[in-house]
Amino acid sequence: MAKILLDSGLIIRHLRNHQPTVQLMRTLGQTERLAIAAITRLEVRAGMQSEERYKTQKLISRFVCYDLDSTVADRTGDLIRSLQSKNQGISIPDAIIAVTALVHQLTVVTYNQAHFAIVPGLRLHPLP
Repeated sequence: MAKILLDSGLIIRHLRNHQPTVQLMRTLGQTERLAIAAITRLEVRAGMQSEERYKTQKLISRFVCYDLDSTVADRTGDLIRSLQSKNQGISIPDAIIAVTALVHQLTVVTYNQAHFAIVPGLRLHPLP
């Protein structure tokens, strides 16, 4: 199964033809099966332009998509509460992505590494 979980920002940049992102995803996809969290699928579809529908669907259909199940939901709520008690914040979508990675033992690839670095035990893929 997949070992790499892509953040929403990568998918959006790829769709907008950001060449460093296109290259990064090609490179990662040569050695690993790539995945997204269901929240990423939601965010990407919500933000797409109508003329991007086909291209968007074609791209996201290539990835394993991990659902937001009760385990991920419960652990995401616990993570948000725990970080808030330390005066650290994380958005709900980022928390869902992080917990999806933790539950399924995936490494997150993101341009927003600072958003995810506060999550205990989360593996982040180093970017060039």
